[in-house]
Amino acid sequence: MKRFLVLVAFLQVLLAGTAKADEGMWLPALIEKLNISQMQKLGLALTPEEIYSINHSSLKDAVVSLDHGSCTAELISTEGLLLTNHHCGFDEIQQHSTVEHDYLKDGFWAKTKEEELPNPGKSASFLVNFEDVTSKIIPELNDNMTEDERSNKVREISSKIQKEASTDSHYDARVQPLYNDNKYYLFVYETFRDIRLVGAPPQSMGKFGGDTDNWMWPRHTADFSMFRIYCGKDGKPAAYSKDNVPYKPKHHLPITLKGYELNDFAMILGYPGTTNRFKTSYGIDHTMKVTNPARINVRSEKQRIMKDFMHTSQKSKIMYSSKYAVSSNYYKYSIGQNMGLKSLNVIDQKKQLEDKFTQWVNADEVRKGKYGEALHLIADSYKNVEDEIAMEYMMEAMVRGPEIFYFTYRTRPLYDALKAEKNSERVNLASERVKDGLDEFFKDYDPKTDQKIAAALFSVYQKNVAPQYHPPFFHVVKAKYGNDFEKYTQELYAKSVFGSQEKLVAFFEKPKAKVLEKDPIFQASLEIFRMMRLIGNENDKTTAALEKGNRLFVGGLMEMEKDKNFYPDANSSMRLTYGSVGDYIPRDGVKYKYYTTLRGYIEKEIPGDDEFTVPDKLKELYEAKDFGRYADQNGDLRTCFITNNDITGGNSGSPVINARGELIGIAFDGNWEAMSGDLAFENEIQKCINVDIRFVLWVIDKMAGANNLIDEMTITN
Repeated sequence: MKRFLVLVAFLQVLLAGTAKADEGMWLPALIEKLNISQMQKLGLALTPEEIYSINHSSLKDAVVSLDHGSCTAELISTEGLLLTNHHCGFDEIQQHSTVEHDYLKDGFWAKTKEEELPNPGKSASFLVNFEDVTSKIIPELNDNMTEDERSNKVREISSKIQKEASTDSHYDARVQPLYNDNKYYLFVYETFRDIRLVGAPPQSMGKFGGDTDNWMWPRHTADFSMFRIYCGKDGKPAAYSKDNVPYKPKHHLPITLKGYELNDFAMILGYPGTTNRFKTSYGIDHTMKVTNPARINVRSEKQRIMKDFMHTSQKSKIMYSSKYAVSSNYYKYSIGQNMGLKSLNVIDQKKQLEDKFTQWVNADEVRKGKYGEALHLIADSYKNVEDEIAMEYMMEAMVRGPEIFYFTYRTRPLYDALKAEKNSERVNLASERVKDGLDEFFKDYDPKTDQKIAAALFSVYQKNVAPQYHPPFFHVVKAKYGNDFEKYTQELYAKSVFGSQEKLVAFFEKPKAKVLEKDPIFQASLEIFRMMRLIGNENDKTTAALEKGNRLFVGGLMEMEKDKNFYPDANSSMRLTYGSVGDYIPRDGVKYKYYTTLRGYIEKEIPGDDEFTVPDKLKELYEAKDFGRYADQNGDLRTCFITNNDITGGNSGSPVINARGELIGIAFDGNWEAMSGDLAFENEIQKCINVDIRFVLWVIDKMAGANNLIDEMTITN
């Protein structure tokens, strides 16, 4: 018997080390047709209807899209309590933080519902219904249409479908193309807009490891935060009101303390943002040589300047923490993606598929007529890249770089109104729209830091973008300021009414068109956005051909491999991915265990380092081994674990669910070795990093003492 058990254990380790990830972000409504048998072989104990049902309570009713696709969250109580990632609630935590009440540093816990904090603009959307409407659209299209004619027809039909689906209801209906415009689906949502912050651990836990550990394994991060959905007394969405009540969901996820072991089934429901796995070798080459270098070059400079400012005071750190986090996340992602695409020879893999496709097309005259131009259209679209490079740098360095130019451009309607008719209702309306956002903008804005960012990023833009795409003020900087962007921007910010909130408030008391005509920042913003439109027009010359080529290529692939179950690229609609818990071997001589424990906090601690600071209370509880009922069978407190689920951005905060439909963790990251995953899934090494739900409960219970939240959850042993 002992020999048998040893053999079983050996086989488990062997299989775990070689287990392949289960590729696919599947539409939950189609799993009964496409995936259920495979899922059941892996251990699933639920029926398809228990996962997705229109008429009955199902898992889909416990999962929401936050802010229309930025993150995912799950319901864990009958009173609308939501669980998501710390980084998904970071903006709200930061917005509520002050030097006196620094919730980023100290964490936040509402011990009563009255203490929960409202968040204007935040939303939670439920998927109500899903329908394949391809048969209502494709027959109305034909090969003689131009791409513009085709798009206009699709929009016309989609608008009618959406209107019919949302008439006499408060639902939001969207027809979305999938499989590169080869199929169309209707998604119907119910969106709630009174979402209140309930709890969050201190940043030292919620972001433990910081940029250093981002996208890495092993991890020990308590990456979670909590919100609550409120609604009107009729149970329907309502704007924020003190009279609103906690939402009563159709389904909420029970939480198990049993945890998971090697090879256990795991599935994730969520709202993944964007993947491009049908992208050709030409597109991959463009990503590696154009998109990612621009992002890396610009953001490295921007983050350097922001970090310098954040080190000056506690207030400055609060002001720019969220901005820095947003910028740094995909800066590092772009570096890892290029490394992954290169090391995995993704371009060569794509070329092999394209060669196979070409041979299949050329073997039949009908196929040649239908799909023969697909790859030629795509290849030609990527030949001239100067305008593409210009657009990437324009968006990164100008539009998303310094904050003041995009903010200033919002006053363009006011300028037009002032020029057209003075003292009109139009002037007042345009003025109010900008004035309403002044406090929010300047609360977390430092003009001196923004000026330094502008100077640095203008220089980066000049060095990397062809001269014909330089805004006119670049010539002024060269002629008048000796190409010194630092000197130019100092004067720009000093002379502009947009240089401070006080100057702007004074301007709005008596706005005049002449002031804006002479204002250097306003004029620079006009030049920036005029240039953006010019570059966009150049880009548009190849857009239609690229879209047609991609549509034909994907349509041909699906016809070429008729027996294959294709899943669509992610587009922020609900998807299901399934797999299992397991170790993995990323490279020769390295093997990673499938979970980490609280001991990692102690081992990683670096006193004085913001990324690796450990709260004193955590150390006290660790030394006392005070893990309560949240410890595993060995008496350890597990912090994070890995599965081979297929996820991407937007899945942050998604529930990790076991075979019985119970919550075992929260997805929050992918692994560094598989950063190519959005463009090419790598079965051998793709991993999903999750925070253990028992660690989450331990933090709420032992660290925060928020037993009010523990008490409203459904927890099983």
